[in-house]
Amino acid sequence: MARRFRWFLPLVVIALVMAACGTSTPSGADPKTVTVIGTWTDAEQDAFLAMVKPWETDTGNKVKYQGTRSINDILAAGIPTGVLPDLAGLPGPGQMAEYAKAGALQPLDEVLDIGTYTDETSPALVDLGKSDGKTYGIFIKAALKGLIYYNTASHDYSASPPATWDELISQGQANMGDADSLWCVGIESGDASGWPATDWIENILLRQSGPEVYNDWWAGKVKWTDPKIKAAFDLYMDVVKNTYGGGTNAVATKFELAGDPLFKSPPGCEFFEQANFMSGLGKFADLKAGTDFNAFPFPAINPDYTKAVEGAGDLFGMFHATDAAKSLMKYLVTAKAQDIWVKAGGALSANKNATSYPDDFSKNAGAAVANAEQFVFDASDLMPSAMNAAFWSHLVSLTSGSETVDEALKALQTVADDAYKPAA
Repeated sequence: MARRFRWFLPLVVIALVMAACGTSTPSGADPKTVTVIGTWTDAEQDAFLAMVKPWETDTGNKVKYQGTRSINDILAAGIPTGVLPDLAGLPGPGQMAEYAKAGALQPLDEVLDIGTYTDETSPALVDLGKSDGKTYGIFIKAALKGLIYYNTASHDYSASPPATWDELISQGQANMGDADSLWCVGIESGDASGWPATDWIENILLRQSGPEVYNDWWAGKVKWTDPKIKAAFDLYMDVVKNTYGGGTNAVATKFELAGDPLFKSPPGCEFFEQANFMSGLGKFADLKAGTDFNAFPFPAINPDYTKAVEGAGDLFGMFHATDAAKSLMKYLVTAKAQDIWVKAGGALSANKNATSYPDDFSKNAGAAVANAEQFVFDASDLMPSAMNAAFWSHLVSLTSGSETVDEALKALQTVADDAYKPAA
């Protein structure tokens, strides 16, 4: 959720963001101020600041927050120099492990009440916050991936949602009416452009080939040129061919606005795929979940793999172990803190005891994450940084039509051959 970078960002941009947050080495810093950077901006930033407000009131400490979509560039530049915030939203578990091995992240096992944290958090999320047996990251927000959104005024699928991919296609085509296309897709996200398309590939692969292949793939044990991976890319391209405005429109459309054509008259599309947090973005934010729009889970493709769900989360790490920073980390994992965010809508809690969801749509999504028989984490967030970046980039090229599936997979395997080499 999520996470995103290009290899190079002008140093002046990095300097400006770091200065805005006051991020520096802790010597001479205000001991009661915690500097934080994260990917959250606009409404998400407001939700985070509301979340930490009770902690500020109770402790007398302050949070100095800066939102940026270039967080990976900033952290990558700061690790060798030590110019880092106290706390940061991390791009994903893969990058977290890299930062921990570099000695930049501080372990949290003695900062948190680790027993309580383990009891109250999904085991999959607890494990994903570890590197070499130590806890370096905490999840303060979770997401359920692969929801298929629709406008209930066009057709209400809630009574009998499609259980299989074939049913989805046949029902969608039968109910399209005057809709322009079957799908809406938008993958523009600044330096992170392409990441929404990775969710498509991941959800398709999970349901075509199962969790074992899925996990071996992100770990570099299955080649990108493997027929199973190609099958997932081919099905994604079938979606692109039936997308509102075509692939060129998809790469130019901001992901948070990509579902808006559902509500045009006549509709631009029948379906839109995204995570649960979409309910708080774009036109969805002004509509009522379960009444004006709804969603059903990504349907089965292979009947052997129907129990797994894909999720993600916002992972937080600590670079400077000040007393105030440690206190804030302990607060962020509590149900009290996370209830504030989920109550605002568009977010799921990583804490099982946070239950203040504003509607049944969010409540059901939270239960799906907490009770999933098989939970797999967003694969691109688990990949090495270079692999993750290449995945985004080639999906932009593929979606726009400037690259074929075979060309993209061959290029991605070339990146993988280097990215997964053991460290010297």
